[in-house]
Amino acid sequence: MRVLLLEDQEILRTSTRTGLEELGFAVDAVEDGDTALEQALSMPYDALVLDIMVPGRDGLSILRALREKHLATPVILLTARSALPEKIEGLDLGADDYLTKPFYIEELAARLRTVVRRKAGTPSHLLKVADLHLDLLVRKATRDGREIELSVREFELLEFLMRSPGRVYSRVQIYEHVWGYGMDLESNLVEVYVQRLRAKIDKGHEVKLLRTVRGAGYALGESS
Repeated sequence: MRVLLLEDQEILRTSTRTGLEELGFAVDAVEDGDTALEQALSMPYDALVLDIMVPGRDGLSILRALREKHLATPVILLTARSALPEKIEGLDLGADDYLTKPFYIEELAARLRTVVRRKAGTPSHLLKVADLHLDLLVRKATRDGREIELSVREFELLEFLMRSPGRVYSRVQIYEHVWGYGMDLESNLVEVYVQRLRAKIDKGHEVKLLRTVRGAGYALGESS
């Protein structure tokens, strides 16, 4: 499960990220609201954890902006206060849950699993695009019922693309999300892995799913 965490306090941000990662979550942690909103709009996340009280754009304003754009990603709000009006405002804006600091990391993890299951309606560990299936629990990929052997990085690349079918991602976006650090613009690593993945999931199939969009990047899904 990939989570975006907004928390301006460095110690709490680091400890929360570390705790969730130890429980099996993939966490992108940011300290300011503008960055959080930008990433929430440009990257596919299973859930967002937003601190209400941060400088600048706060958790409530981010939540409002997301819901105005009809983005239904589950949101858990964090607050250091227990004031009822603040919680009511968050829920009215479309928050899925809230948690008052301090909290146990295990409780946050449990609430994350709950809101994702509630929102999905289908098992959150299963991704499907056409006849291509990805099971995140057993890390198994199949197309038309045939299992596909993938390396760790190929699996992560496929998962990233399958979370937003049809969406075009640039080389830099793919690199930063799958490899997790800044990209050397001279590197052809993304192209190499896309070619490897395409050979594995599209070879022998009339319908090709992994598309190159000239001048823009790559997308997974049937062409319209």
